[in-house]
Amino acid sequence: MTASQRIVLPLALIEGAHLARLVEEFREVVAERNPDDPAVERLTPSAYPEDAEAAKSFAESTRDDLLDRRLLDAERVRHALAPFETDVDSLTEEEALAARDLVILEEDIDAWLRTLTSLRLVIASRLGITTDEHELDDGDGRRDVYDWLGYRLEVLIQAADEADARLGR
Repeated sequence: MTASQRIVLPLALIEGAHLARLVEEFREVVAERNPDDPAVERLTPSAYPEDAEAAKSFAESTRDDLLDRRLLDAERVRHALAPFETDVDSLTEEEALAARDLVILEEDIDAWLRTLTSLRLVIASRLGITTDEHELDDGDGRRDVYDWLGYRLEVLIQAADEADARLGR
């Protein structure tokens, strides 16, 4: 495989381990498919918010396929994070902060972008975030995770754009 067919990003071991855990928790939420969970609802928005009957029909015909795709995307992300799986409690600070290469195959970029975005949607639903201007409680650690995922999403987008530029796309 050539370097142009993959994106390599440095990631601290502890960051990769935490991201792998988040992806696993996301997979559980999606697999449960609890229709009363606001996160599942946020992941499968209504195409017809003003028409309850049409919205219900649309959801019944598309929800499972959409959630199946989200699970498949999360599986691809989880596979790439396998080298980061570790017991973070047993790490020294030096080991935890040591950078490792996160290798993302070019064909998996869209799955990564969708999964990180979906993770942010789940956290946003848990925090009650409905707009970009929503004020968050600084004392809630989920806010930090939400912001960190946004940062990682931005880094990934930049890396994908740079890879496309190298390939002349």
